[in-house]
Amino acid sequence: MNEPFFIDVAAADKLGIGIFRYSISPAQKFISVNSVLARLLEYPSVDALLPVTMDSIFFNLDEKEVFLKKLREQGNVTSYETLFRTFPDRRAWVAIKARYTRLEDTGVEYFDGVIEDISSRKILEEQLSLEKDFFQNLLDNMPDAIYFKDSANRLIKVNKFYAQGARRPAEEIIGKTDFDFFPRDQAEKMFADDNYILKTGRAIVGKIERTLLVDGSWNQVITTKIPMYDRTGEIIGTMGITRDMTEYANLEKERLSMMVSTLAVLGKALEMRDPYTFSHVRHVAGIAERICKELGWDENRRLGMKLAGELHDLGKISIPLDILNKPGRLSDLEYSLVQEHVIKCYNLIKDIEFPFSLAEIVYQHHERLDGSGYPRQLKGEEILPEARILAVSDVLESMTCYRPYREALGVAKAMEELNGGCGSKYDPYIVGIVRGLVDQNNGKAFWENN
Repeated sequence: MNEPFFIDVAAADKLGIGIFRYSISPAQKFISVNSVLARLLEYPSVDALLPVTMDSIFFNLDEKEVFLKKLREQGNVTSYETLFRTFPDRRAWVAIKARYTRLEDTGVEYFDGVIEDISSRKILEEQLSLEKDFFQNLLDNMPDAIYFKDSANRLIKVNKFYAQGARRPAEEIIGKTDFDFFPRDQAEKMFADDNYILKTGRAIVGKIERTLLVDGSWNQVITTKIPMYDRTGEIIGTMGITRDMTEYANLEKERLSMMVSTLAVLGKALEMRDPYTFSHVRHVAGIAERICKELGWDENRRLGMKLAGELHDLGKISIPLDILNKPGRLSDLEYSLVQEHVIKCYNLIKDIEFPFSLAEIVYQHHERLDGSGYPRQLKGEEILPEARILAVSDVLESMTCYRPYREALGVAKAMEELNGGCGSKYDPYIVGIVRGLVDQNNGKAFWENN
């Protein structure tokens, strides 16, 4: 019989490739092998390997039968990976390439083969597979939606939590975009975030969003997205982690509602004791909330501003009514008592947890940009933006409304005070907004229309 057809012996030896011819019938045995195959299977010599049969070499005899069946049916096998048993009893992964021959005149069957040791590659594949499985298990056990997108913002990998939320198998999600799962306006915002990351390489961390679920309900989530890089440092996509915060947000809303209700009771007590102060704080809250709206602040920040307006004079509940409603000028002692309402209100609410700096806003509402305010003589940027709004709102309402100790001075007089202190005592941007609102309402109190 001829030598194996794939490669000559000398070339095979140089390339480290094992070659052989193996008889299937009338008897199973090696007809010829090269020295490389003997070394690959850890036999001491070619002569030691020749008497060995495939039954002894194949680690799994079922795989041997599958191999022979394919060989007979197809005439050749281009690559068959299997585990071989080496001498004396170790294992090696090999790839077999073989061609089947049957001599019609004699019925002899044999095949020529080339065997390559692929143990190193298989070990690496197993390590990679283990790491991949570990990574996938980690992703699938995370209680967050985790997803990967390519440079066109198409989903290329998602975890189990994401698939469950989308109510689709993961394989039906791959290749799709946010436009396949979310309303268009929402998907456009998500696309804009992804494109920002792709363009700048900067992450978006802790963005709070509301998303529409497939069942038609809305949830609140917090999302972090980061860029993904290839080996050359080029950005090739994004990775996102989204956590459902709906339950937490609802609990926070309920907790906040309970606190607001508790403070409302104190507000009622203030109303019963001093209706004029109660009316004042309601108007101030309305003015402040309208200014926030002009500034484009979000709902949570506007809520904080409204609460600050409603609570800013709560400390006056401890001041004697004969001082609060005294006609004429207050003495220095009386004025110092009135000033204490800021500190008393601060102490009253400072230990209550709010999602915004409510106590500090109230504490600062009598501070002025030039440091002439009280109680801490804060200046400029030391004063919170909300406190600056509250200061302007407080002055505007106080001067335009009637008090038991004086007549209302009117909007024009109030604007004269604000314009005169614009940039020195009062925030010029806030004063400008109020000026515009008053002008739009023909010089009248715009908050009375709300």
